[in-house]
Amino acid sequence: MSQEKTTLEIIAPSVEEAITRGLDQLGLPRDSVIIEILDNGSRGLLGIGGRQSRIRLSIKDAGDEPSPKKTAVKASKKASVEVASPEEPVVKTPKDESEGEPEKESFQYQEVAEKDLTEEDQKSIKVTQDVVHELLDRMHVKSTISTKFIEPVDENDERLVLVDIQGNDLSILLGRRSETLNALQYITSLIVSKELDRWVPMMIDVQGYRARRDRQLRQLGRRMAQQAIETGKRQILEPMPANERRVIHLELRNHLQVTTESTGDEPYRKVTIVPKI
Repeated sequence: MSQEKTTLEIIAPSVEEAITRGLDQLGLPRDSVIIEILDNGSRGLLGIGGRQSRIRLSIKDAGDEPSPKKTAVKASKKASVEVASPEEPVVKTPKDESEGEPEKESFQYQEVAEKDLTEEDQKSIKVTQDVVHELLDRMHVKSTISTKFIEPVDENDERLVLVDIQGNDLSILLGRRSETLNALQYITSLIVSKELDRWVPMMIDVQGYRARRDRQLRQLGRRMAQQAIETGKRQILEPMPANERRVIHLELRNHLQVTTESTGDEPYRKVTIVPKI
């Protein structure tokens, strides 16, 4: 059975910058990944209405075409460089594949059954959908919107409203590091909460971006946790928004050999993975 490849989606002003950021985050050379251009981006008119470039990097496995530049250091062990932070490159000697963790299932949203929705829940869904529809209409974005309640990822959280936006060429709604998407979610939350006179937890997703990003972050967390264990050093990830840092914390919270903490100030707060002594 073939193992699912580790992939990473990156959004940046240009394709080359997106590739550079992705390689830096993975800590791998260019010839160790497969590059797929999802959107070349557009500058727009006078800088207005432009789209950022979006790419997907997939780490090559043994079945992919071997790279002529990548050679073994010794016959018994191969080495590759991974970057825990821009200032501290370290050398990783991977273990035998049989010792690795099995790949976890990618995150899936579990919808709350309609029979379990209260009248208040149904009103929340309707108001949220109307608000998002109006905002996108004012942005001249053509799309299809579906809204539902989903169960929480963590047992300590509340269930929340998920707004799923589908359509063609919606990268304008993502932005760099999903800044546009997060802003849309924040504005929608404020309007809906004011309309209903109560706070409504919600998540806005565009073409499954958050689910894919969730899976990528969990993979990254597990890889860097293994890096921390093998090197005995702290691994510092790139700056992330609070919701993405939380995914890493949740993924590793029950890990027996590492702990996680957030360090730095917003908007440059980072997750640090610390090996247990």
